[in-house]
Amino acid sequence: MVQPEKFGDFISLQREGRVAHVLLDRGDGLNAMSIQLLRDLRAVALALRDDVTTSAVVLSGARAFSAGADLADPEAGRRATVSLLERREILRAGPDMCDAWEALDQVTIAAVERFCIGGGVALVGACDFRIAARGAHFRLPEIPLGMNMSWHSQPRLVNLIGPSRTKQLVIFGARVSAEEAERWGLVDRVVGDGESLAAADAWAQKVAALPPVAVRMAKRGITQIATALNQATTYMDLDQFALAATGEDHQEAVSAFLEKRTPDFTGR
Repeated sequence: MVQPEKFGDFISLQREGRVAHVLLDRGDGLNAMSIQLLRDLRAVALALRDDVTTSAVVLSGARAFSAGADLADPEAGRRATVSLLERREILRAGPDMCDAWEALDQVTIAAVERFCIGGGVALVGACDFRIAARGAHFRLPEIPLGMNMSWHSQPRLVNLIGPSRTKQLVIFGARVSAEEAERWGLVDRVVGDGESLAAADAWAQKVAALPPVAVRMAKRGITQIATALNQATTYMDLDQFALAATGEDHQEAVSAFLEKRTPDFTGR
């Protein structure tokens, strides 16, 4: 068997026939996304971009998909101390990563176990299909934490589940079970706990058995139809994040979370 390729410390790429498996594994069952991890996720997508031997890509996380942003990441914490120009460059890591995954011509299938939070939702939203374990849940905590939902993800979610349910998911920040996510259209199939990777691989094998050029043309055509206005409506979400993260409400939300109390928001 061909040895997996490594992208940074926590991402591996294993090719098997016309299917590629990308595994996110930080070794802690949380798979939180640091800035460097976002760059590594983009790097593996760019490596696959020119791969004409692969028809489908299965993306999974070890034990769980992802707990979202790494709040202990020193580079993320540095955003508050650098210039606005440098802050914008750091903030590009998330949207650039999601855009690279959406740009793949191969069919992408995310396998979700346990939880998929924040940036994890943004990443799977950039994939073609999502298969979730019955015990998994999805959540976007950004708004309750005084930030906006960025990474070019809001129009992708509207494409998948419509404006009203996107508002519920984004604004309320509440946990959405795998079964509810399937009813909404965020998840394509729900399987037993521990079975999402096998189910995603079965879908990938179906894709791999089809004519590769026709599959790529169909995927790209459908994606372009669905996302034609996405860039025009999200080009400012990075700057909105930079603005929201400087507000007092964001600091209050983080303090309240750490102190396990109810936040007092003022709009400042």
